[in-house]
Amino acid sequence: MKKLSNTDKLNLIVLDMAGTTVADGGLVEQAFSAAADRLGVEPGSADHAEKLGYVRATMGESKISVFRHLFGDEDRAQQANTAFEQAYGELVDGGRIAPVPGAREAIERLKGEGRTVVLSTGFARTTQDAILAALGWQDLVALTLCPADAGGRGRPYPDMVLAAFLRTGAVDGVQQTVVAGDTSYDMLSGVRSGAGIVAGVLTGAHDKDQLTRNGATHVLGSVAELPDLIARAEA
Repeated sequence: MKKLSNTDKLNLIVLDMAGTTVADGGLVEQAFSAAADRLGVEPGSADHAEKLGYVRATMGESKISVFRHLFGDEDRAQQANTAFEQAYGELVDGGRIAPVPGAREAIERLKGEGRTVVLSTGFARTTQDAILAALGWQDLVALTLCPADAGGRGRPYPDMVLAAFLRTGAVDGVQQTVVAGDTSYDMLSGVRSGAGIVAGVLTGAHDKDQLTRNGATHVLGSVAELPDLIARAEA
């Protein structure tokens, strides 16, 4: 990564949700299993294991895109996506999520330093809103984005990061953006957007090697370490 000049303030921070700022304890896999069962995929079968492996490998991607790959035709993909969103929403409503330790404090600190923080997700808007409501985070950040808010493609495309850049007007250039996430697709999205820092965190789906191979400029134990990383980069 090129050295940042003193005028390159990193004032746009785009953070992933599940696995990065939100701890969901594997609810994605549970909700996928519920959706797969509804579409006739037998639990414990080779087909189920293969599909679950794909879900794990593509964590961070728009969920409808994942289901299009897994189930082929659009009708079945939409059925699976609806079943997934319903199952995940029920788990969220059951109190099965919590903030990653230190995440809210990190967001508050970044905001206090005059930075604009955006939360992004691969989930549909209804699920994103349910998570925000469950955590009491509806008014925590300036902007929240799901794939549909940025043309529908989601990660690993850079669209949500670029939408944050365009909608907030928080920085003059994309290199003043910081992207943080827990998956390979978060890293690819950040790299493709031109972000100055693309930070992987180890609180979610993918390990240090996966994050680094897909473009992480830094790998952190958790998002709680991000404000200090940004401060060092600007020093």
